[in-house]
Amino acid sequence: MSKKSIFLIAIISILTLVLAACGSNNAAPEKKSNNTTNKSVHFVETEDLLTLNTTNEEDFASFTAQNQVLEGLYSLDKQDNVIPAVAKSLPKISADKKTYTIQLRDDAKWSDGSAVTAKDFVYAWQRAVSPKTAPSYSILFVNSIKNAKEVNEGKLKSSELGVKAVNDHELQIELIKPISYFPSLLSFQTFFPIKQSYLEKQGDKYGTSSATTLYNGPFTLKGWSASGDGWTYVKNKNYWDAKNVKVDDIKVSVVKNTGTAVNLYQSGDVDRVVLDGEFAKQYRGSKDFQNEKDALVAYLRLNETKESPLKNKDLRKAVSLAINKETLVNKILDDGSFVADGFIPKNFINNPETNADFRTDAGTLQKQDLKEAQTAWKVAQKSLGKDKINLVYLTSDSDTDKKIAEYITDQLQKDLPGLTVEIKALPSKNKQQAYFEGDYDISDGAWMPDYKDATTYLNIFESKSSQNYIGFKNTTYDQLLNDADNKNAGNDEARWKNLVAAENILVNKEYAITPLYQKQTALLQKDRVANVVKHNFGSPYSYKYITVK
Repeated sequence: MSKKSIFLIAIISILTLVLAACGSNNAAPEKKSNNTTNKSVHFVETEDLLTLNTTNEEDFASFTAQNQVLEGLYSLDKQDNVIPAVAKSLPKISADKKTYTIQLRDDAKWSDGSAVTAKDFVYAWQRAVSPKTAPSYSILFVNSIKNAKEVNEGKLKSSELGVKAVNDHELQIELIKPISYFPSLLSFQTFFPIKQSYLEKQGDKYGTSSATTLYNGPFTLKGWSASGDGWTYVKNKNYWDAKNVKVDDIKVSVVKNTGTAVNLYQSGDVDRVVLDGEFAKQYRGSKDFQNEKDALVAYLRLNETKESPLKNKDLRKAVSLAINKETLVNKILDDGSFVADGFIPKNFINNPETNADFRTDAGTLQKQDLKEAQTAWKVAQKSLGKDKINLVYLTSDSDTDKKIAEYITDQLQKDLPGLTVEIKALPSKNKQQAYFEGDYDISDGAWMPDYKDATTYLNIFESKSSQNYIGFKNTTYDQLLNDADNKNAGNDEARWKNLVAAENILVNKEYAITPLYQKQTALLQKDRVANVVKHNFGSPYSYKYITVK
C-alpha cells in the first residue's frame, strides 16, 4: 500500500510511545479525516507486500495488491459473480464442455500503452506450469488444462500446454475434463497475463518493485520495493474501464501494531484499520465499526517432513485436541471470528442434491478434548521414547499472529506436561521462506479459497501437490480426491461424498492440520469511504469500486 514520509514515521513513533506510557483502553474521540482531497484515501496493511509477480505469490498482502494493479480475463463483482474483465464476454464453451473460446476486448492495455493480447495469457500460463518457473499454484493448471501435468513434470514442452492464441484477441483453452467452476478460476491471479518482452527485460527484478512491474489493472503502483513498508495505488489512465474508477489514489502504510494503527485512525491520518481482541471489543459500538464475513480458515500446519516429532500421529492428535478454540475466538480474537469445526468453511458451498451446507454434512471434526489429548500425549511420549519434547512454532511478527501463538503455546505447555514450544516470530518474507524449507514443527496458516469448490482447500494436501509443504501423504485421501475429479466428476452425489470423506481423513483421522477459526474481519472505516468490496474467494479485496464523499 507508498513509503511513509519522515513525518508519518515520526507520528507513528510518538503514538507508539504514548500507547506504551498510558496503556489506556478508553476510545479516543474520533477526529475528522485530514485527507485534503475527496478522491484520495489512506489504508493500513498489517503485513508486508512480498511480490507483484503473479507466479510467486503466497501471501494475502500480495494477493490484494495484485488484484488492484493487474487483471485477468474475468473478475468478480460485488456479489462474487464472474464478470468479463480483459475478456469481452463470458466464454463460448464447446458441447463436451472441454474447449473454451474467449474473445479479448480491443481496448485492454498495459500501463505502457501497448495492447493486452492473447499471447500475454499464453506466456503467463506456460510460465505457471514450466518446471523452471512454476509456482505452488501450478496445481490449478495441472488439475484443469490439457497437457499441464506433463509440462509440469518435464515430459512435454511448455508450448504444448492446451492454450493457444488464435490471434491477438482470441484465446482458446482445452481442458482435461468438464469443470463447472473453471470460469471462476480465470479470475484468480495466477491466470493473469504477463507481457513477455517486459519480463525478459526486467529479468529477476520483475515484480520485486513498483518500478519493475507492468500493470493492466484499475491502478498502477508507486513507491514500493521488497524492503518497503508502504505504497500507493494510483488510478491507471490506460485502464479500459478507467471512467468507472472513482478514486485517484489509495495510500497504504504497513503498521503491524494494532494500537498504533487505531491511533492513526483516530487522528484522521488513515481511513480504515483492521481490529483484533480488545480493540474490536472497545470499538464495537462505534459508528465506524464494521464486521466483514469471510471464508478464510486459519489453521495450524503440522510438519511431517525432515525430523519433526510431529511425524508421530499421536503427537499431532495431542496438539490438535488440547487447544481451546472457544477461548481463542472469544477472548484472544474477539473480532467476530468463530471456531472452525473442519477445514471447509461454513456458508461456502452446498450439497448439489440437498442444498445442505458442507459443514452440516461433514460435521464437527475436531473439538477440544483434554482427556483424549493427554492420553494421546502419553502414547506419543512412549513411542518417541521421550518424556520431554521440544517443538518450534513458526509465526509472523504481526500483533495478532503473535498473540495467537502465545495463547496456543501457553496452553499446550500447561496441558501437555513435558512439552516445550518455542515461538519463532519472523517478518512475512522470512516466515514464508522458513515454511517452504520446513524449518518449523508447527506453523500458523490461513487459506482463502481460490474458487468455489471444496477442492480449493483439499487439493493443497494431496501427496504430490506443489503446495503440500507439510509432507502429509495418505493413499486413501489421494484416491478420494482423484475420484472426485475424475471418475465421479459427472456424479454430483458421489463426488460430494468423496470430498466429505477426504476432509474427515485430513482433519479427524490423521490430524494433519488443526483448524482454528473462520475469520470474520472487525474494522473501523470512515463514513467518507464506501464500496471496499470483500470477496469470499480469489483475491480478498477489490478497490476498483471504492467511492469517497
